[in-house]
Amino acid sequence: MDLITVKYAACLLAGVLISSVSQVLLKKSAMKQYDSLLQQYLNPYVAVAYTMFFASSLLTIFAYRKLPLSMGPVLEATSYIYVTVFGVTIFKEKMGMRNYLALALIMAGIFVYARWG
Repeated sequence: MDLITVKYAACLLAGVLISSVSQVLLKKSAMKQYDSLLQQYLNPYVAVAYTMFFASSLLTIFAYRKLPLSMGPVLEATSYIYVTVFGVTIFKEKMGMRNYLALALIMAGIFVYARWG
């Protein structure tokens, strides 16, 4: 893999990470009680999260300028890892054997693509 591809892959991975963080913000917002429906959708968590989603979309579009299309879904699968780590560390969610198995399969797929793809 050449240096240009690595830079654009890093750009896509940054976009995926930003998107995952924005999902955490939306979940934090959903866990709060609001006085009105308007406050539920117009609060700082939601505003920042959707701004981050927009930035993530721009990074993804930029990254696909030079990345092979076959690499995109593999890199975007890392979001499952990010969201799981955030869920366990921030929200104290429990992990079961099926969760560990699913993450292992995702990481194995990424490894297979990186090694032989």
